[in-house]
Amino acid sequence: MARILLIADLHLIPDETSKINLFIKFCQVYASKADQLFILGDLFNTWLGDDLSINAYSDVILALKTLGATTKVFIAGGNRDFLLGNEFTQKTGCVLLDTPHLLKTKHQDYILIHGDELCTDDKHYQQLKSVLQHPITRFIFLHLPHKTRLKLSGQLRKKSIEAQQYKSHKIMDINQSTTDKLMQKYPNTDLIHGHTHRQNIHHGEQYTRFVLGDWKGDQGNAIQIDDELNYLEIR
Repeated sequence: MARILLIADLHLIPDETSKINLFIKFCQVYASKADQLFILGDLFNTWLGDDLSINAYSDVILALKTLGATTKVFIAGGNRDFLLGNEFTQKTGCVLLDTPHLLKTKHQDYILIHGDELCTDDKHYQQLKSVLQHPITRFIFLHLPHKTRLKLSGQLRKKSIEAQQYKSHKIMDINQSTTDKLMQKYPNTDLIHGHTHRQNIHHGEQYTRFVLGDWKGDQGNAIQIDDELNYLEIR
């Protein structure tokens, strides 16, 4: 059976070399032995357009390109790197993944998403997302000068950090009703997502929800699917 790996929420930053080196090690030691790798959003902490961000992550780009010789790599944009584009896919060989994505395996089918679309209790976040990820907004932003994009990104990130300080744990987690409605469309299917940084397994009556955790400087995590589904600790 094909071996599949899934990761999410690495939030790579150019000057955080320990985490970048951990990801490169993951590609070389773990992912190179898999048939498929799915990155479910927020591989990068910030992506301001291919023209601005690719050069900042040359080591990551090379690692993904090298990995493509043995492993098919699929990547979904998260709330931090939804501006990944064609130049990124050309240089890495990755395939941009539309979500929800139905992953079929020998023993079980899974729906793959980033996860932020399930956090509907956070109404302010969902409103902001609808504006920032609108095609018109994306077009305008990507045509702004580099300095302007950097400045706007810094301002938005600062406001996001400030807003999270006043949000409850529950608001920033998934809404169960929203999740149930999604999964009703996919009977006999389980769910895998990231975004919340709350690695766990939630067993429900109709489906099981597998949550990927985020990566720290010296430790990451992944889900491996072959004959069974298991979590891996990456060090």
